[in-house]
Amino acid sequence: MAGSTGEQQRLGIDVGTSGPPTVFDRAHRLTTAGLLMLVTFVAFESMAVATAMPTAVGELDGLAWYGWPFSAFLVASVFGMVLGGDLGDRRGSRIALLAGVSVFAAGLLAGGLAGHMAVFVAARAVQGVGGGIIAVSLYVVAGRAYRSALRPKLFAAFSAAWVLPALVGPLLAGLITTHVGWRWVFLGMLPLILFGLALLLPALRRFGAPEGVTVPASARRWWALLAGVGVAALQYAGQRLDLLALGIAVVGAGVLVVGLRPLVPPGTARLRPGLPAVIGERGLLAGAFFGMDALLPLSLTQLHGYSPTAAGIPLTAGALGWAIASQLQGRRPDVARVVLLRLGFVLLAAGLAGTALVVVPGLEGWPTYGTWAVAGLGMGLGMPSLSVLLLEQSPEERRGADSAAFQIADVTTSAVCVGVVGVLVAAAAAGLLAFPTAVLLAVALLTGPALVGAWLAPRAGAPQGATTPASTLVAVTGLARSRGEGA
Repeated sequence: MAGSTGEQQRLGIDVGTSGPPTVFDRAHRLTTAGLLMLVTFVAFESMAVATAMPTAVGELDGLAWYGWPFSAFLVASVFGMVLGGDLGDRRGSRIALLAGVSVFAAGLLAGGLAGHMAVFVAARAVQGVGGGIIAVSLYVVAGRAYRSALRPKLFAAFSAAWVLPALVGPLLAGLITTHVGWRWVFLGMLPLILFGLALLLPALRRFGAPEGVTVPASARRWWALLAGVGVAALQYAGQRLDLLALGIAVVGAGVLVVGLRPLVPPGTARLRPGLPAVIGERGLLAGAFFGMDALLPLSLTQLHGYSPTAAGIPLTAGALGWAIASQLQGRRPDVARVVLLRLGFVLLAAGLAGTALVVVPGLEGWPTYGTWAVAGLGMGLGMPSLSVLLLEQSPEERRGADSAAFQIADVTTSAVCVGVVGVLVAAAAAGLLAFPTAVLLAVALLTGPALVGAWLAPRAGAPQGATTPASTLVAVTGLARSRGEGA
């Protein structure tokens, strides 16, 4: 207890509050409010931009450029994650978060004022850099400002902050675009995100740069750009409905593997016990979920004639399941995180397998409303648990780089899985597969990583440096053919 109090005093946190500490007690409430506002507004921007994009490209006469704003954001965000990790480790979380919010705000301003599509694409790239820095910096702040017992509750709050924009973001963006103008989807965010930063500044002033940091190689940022290009290629392959998607996906995967190797801890692809397993498991969890998340609405519209609104309802059910399970895990900090992680993977695998019922004609797709909620429950248990494990195992002087690897694993494996799903859809569109067969193959390929994640979940809590068998992650996701300890 004395050690805990001393740690709080070292961080400048008031220890005179009565009652057990919470994420909203006097010592933490402004920090928590600021973090949640940043999470909410960045999430809203990511959800809203797809709604505003058709109007924006129409006004800017840029229909032929339609996919570029999305790809520019994605490539730049991977670069921003590495940059944010380096800044957080070398200069401290205050400088990193200030830089991230400033760059993100500059991108919002440029996007809202853009008069040409090329400027708009560049603005989206600037937003991506800022968003990547912010995503990593949030973990660094969480690790420094909150004791380990509070982190499950904090990450539960993060999940809730993502769910609200997922539920209302597209609708609100549509109303703003229709009645005020698409530019205000970007410009209207500026005062809100700056207000969130202002709430955080008092807490951030307490945190200097970590001691004993090794200066990261500047080449990491170029490897990040290369990995980002691979991610964009995989995303583009997933959007095409022809056989060229297969070639693009293969090239993109190769580029991604080359770029990833210097960015993640050695042994990540083999899920080596400890921190490499934490980062690898994050990739498995995100890839399996978001791969099917992209396919499910299309399956309902193609197989059962659902309207776009009805086809999106299972995604809402998944988001609600995610939020509920995240809150439940936050109330049980006494339960081992690896236990919750394994349960999360099991629920995700069950939800994915149950989604195969979408191809049964007589069921009309209705079971997906329940199966995807089950998958969401798995994500709500697994994602916060992995975040807690990351902060427990990452030393303070390397937390920025490790948080960047954590986020990059999420983005890259999601892109791989969405790309694989896109290739299957393209094969069905070309007549090489029946669409139900393509869906069943996707279910099988995505359930595999979830089962592997459940099987190897205990490694995420094992001490780093323990021995491990050969890679399983590579065989399942196709991310790499590792000869050594790289990605």
